[in-house]
Amino acid sequence: MTPMVKAEQVCKNFGALEVLKGISLEIDRGQVLCLVGPSGSGKSTFLRCINHLEEVNAGRLYVDGDLVGYSEKNGKLYELHPRAAAKQRRDIGMVFQHFNLFPHRTALENIIEAPTQVKRISKKKAVERAKDLLDQVGLSAKANAYPAQLSGGQQQRVAIARALAMDPKLMLFDEPTSALDPELVGEVLAVMKQLAKDGMTMVVVTHEMGFAREVADQLVFMDGGVVVESGEPRELLANPKQDRTKAFLSNLL
Repeated sequence: MTPMVKAEQVCKNFGALEVLKGISLEIDRGQVLCLVGPSGSGKSTFLRCINHLEEVNAGRLYVDGDLVGYSEKNGKLYELHPRAAAKQRRDIGMVFQHFNLFPHRTALENIIEAPTQVKRISKKKAVERAKDLLDQVGLSAKANAYPAQLSGGQQQRVAIARALAMDPKLMLFDEPTSALDPELVGEVLAVMKQLAKDGMTMVVVTHEMGFAREVADQLVFMDGGVVVESGEPRELLANPKQDRTKAFLSNLL
């Protein structure tokens, strides 16, 4: 069975700075993979490479069997036209650390924007779907609220609903709770846990080790642009084998 995400020796440089130094991993359909590691380890950059918000300098990335951002002919890679790359990106939902909602649009209007403008779905259908999604994230009463009238946790749940409105086959979360007050973290994690239960394939950059232990199928510890250690979350958290992993986890657990 084709993995949902397959990375083969993925490298990414910013000028002379090597941020990713040959990342290889696989995520099967319906699995949740959590990426953990110190700031600057390359986690968020790798996430952005999966949906071609960053171009890779070497290696290959596949989503659902399709090469991301490039076509390959006779062993050579050719960058996709921006329109073709954007079409690929439609199938990959992404939720950022900061919510990036349109401040002048209501929660409902934020959610229907991409389906109506990008997928050309009728407004009526988009509104019906948006209402279902708001209900799914526990915000049906906030459909007509503007972002400024919502808490950080509520805004992030709207952002998740907005990503789901495009019916993605893969969801990427880049530290979705790190900008939230501690008491608001749980409401966002609850939505993510339900998504995992419903079978959504997810890659999550997080520092929430409880979430990783409970929900993830695979835990990957990155540092210095490489995968230091990976495995079943409970086993890795209880018995890390690498000294660098032990040192990192001792500061968190």
